[in-house]
Amino acid sequence: MEVFYYMVFGALGAVVAALELSKNNKDRINTTSAFTSFKNNYLLVYSLMMAGDWLQGPYVYYLYSQYGYGKGDIGQLFIAGFGSSMLFGTIVGSLADKQGRKRACVTYCITYILSCITKHSPHYKVLMLGRVLGGIATSLLFSAFESWLVAEHNKRGFEQQWLSITFSKAIFLGNGLVAILSGLFGNILVDTLSLGPVAPFDAASCFLAIGMAVILSSWTENYGDPSENKDLLTQFKGAATAIASDEKIALLGAIQSLFEGSMYTFVFLWTPALSPNGEEIPHGFIFATFMLASMLGSSLASRLMARTSPRVESYMQIVFVISAAALLLPILTTMFVTPAKVKGGGISFSGCLQLLGFCTFEACVGIFWPSIMKMRSQYIPEEARSTIMNFFRIPLNIFVCVVLYNVDAFPITVMFGMCSIFLFVASLLQRRLLVIADKPKTEDRELAKERDPETEPLNI
Repeated sequence: MEVFYYMVFGALGAVVAALELSKNNKDRINTTSAFTSFKNNYLLVYSLMMAGDWLQGPYVYYLYSQYGYGKGDIGQLFIAGFGSSMLFGTIVGSLADKQGRKRACVTYCITYILSCITKHSPHYKVLMLGRVLGGIATSLLFSAFESWLVAEHNKRGFEQQWLSITFSKAIFLGNGLVAILSGLFGNILVDTLSLGPVAPFDAASCFLAIGMAVILSSWTENYGDPSENKDLLTQFKGAATAIASDEKIALLGAIQSLFEGSMYTFVFLWTPALSPNGEEIPHGFIFATFMLASMLGSSLASRLMARTSPRVESYMQIVFVISAAALLLPILTTMFVTPAKVKGGGISFSGCLQLLGFCTFEACVGIFWPSIMKMRSQYIPEEARSTIMNFFRIPLNIFVCVVLYNVDAFPITVMFGMCSIFLFVASLLQRRLLVIADKPKTEDRELAKERDPETEPLNI
């Protein structure tokens, strides 16, 4: 079965390479040199920030277990991280809108570096503090940088469509190539050089420090609503009112929570799904394969967003349906494929089928990120962008905390079934978003007809 892993990785790599090399003028958007310089600067920073994040991911659980903590204690540490993101994320998001997005990005770097430093201590309370800091940093990573980018892009007068180029490249590099390289680099530090499980966290701190230096030296500040008379509570009320009064924003928040909730649940479930009988699977290589599938998705997204048709609101319906079907595979293989009775060994036939389904889901994740970023740039008001984006993460973090707390209470097939239902509901909500997004255009055309004197009957 070792050959199977290489075949899947090779096939994905070949498709990604073919997609990137075969792009023609229809798949590219003509831009200016000023925009290219701006885009490359952002991509450099974003890649460094994501390297700081990806280096830590594979070793958090392992480090805690090396310190002698059991599954229950480690679960509480993870819950603390998501809970921190839920409780403090909205506050720091609002401060980003008011105090400046550049400052928020620098705060992310400092907070995450401090979180990495805590990993040197085996004391549970210190590790808990690190998880709290990590949760705050995560909220800033997924709101402050995008908010700064959108505001700065508009401030410099670049065309709105060019945002899609930056979004798709950021996901292709930061969530794809950088993730793969970070995994390999972390493996070298821990296994090849035998520097111990803390080494990736130290390396992450270095990348974050370099990124912070680039931000401080080359970024300008921008704000959401810097008015002095607006306190934090007023900003919260304004963001909540925007969500409640605009159905498009509310739908976008629900869609994001449903998809990301399923995605984070998948992160906890893919390992036991592929090795239910203790099969030996190459976790690092499979992770790299998933990231390559995500790169494939982001490459497809860049092609789709470079064209006027189909619109993002339209093709995302199909993406959600495909992702729902992909996460049904563990249920279908349990029902129709005879399970392996031998403990250990290599991956089973049902595991191979599931791996193909999981790669399909990861490709959908690669399409989702730049596409949801583009929709957020269209529908979320600038003055409260970071606040609203962190509001969206509240139900997501609640959901993940509940799943983590009850991860052993339900069979794995039930968990995958729940995720599949969530993704199908997301496709229905996406359909509703498409319908109401078209309404203003239809109404505008009708008003234009009413105002056009040539359409009025002549009085003879």
